[in-house]
Amino acid sequence: MSKGQSLQDPFLNALRKEKVPVSIFLINGIKLQGKVDSFDQFVIFLKNNVNQMVYKHAVSTVVPARDIKFPGLAQGDAFDAGNS
Repeated sequence: MSKGQSLQDPFLNALRKEKVPVSIFLINGIKLQGKVDSFDQFVIFLKNNVNQMVYKHAVSTVVPARDIKFPGLAQGDAFDAGNS
């Protein structure tokens, strides 16, 4: 993985393209569920029975309901967030 390359954009884009159900946990503990409809630098649009705009600064964790083909890492590559 090259220096300065973001993981969040390819990860969210894979979730969006594959229409994978996700659980998004906010920093206050609230769990939101749905599918990633779209996203930008600051927000994620989550689609379920209703559309929700979630600010990324409020997100703690994004958990896909199943494994995804993630283009950000090749098989066997390790992600080291601190030393990229």
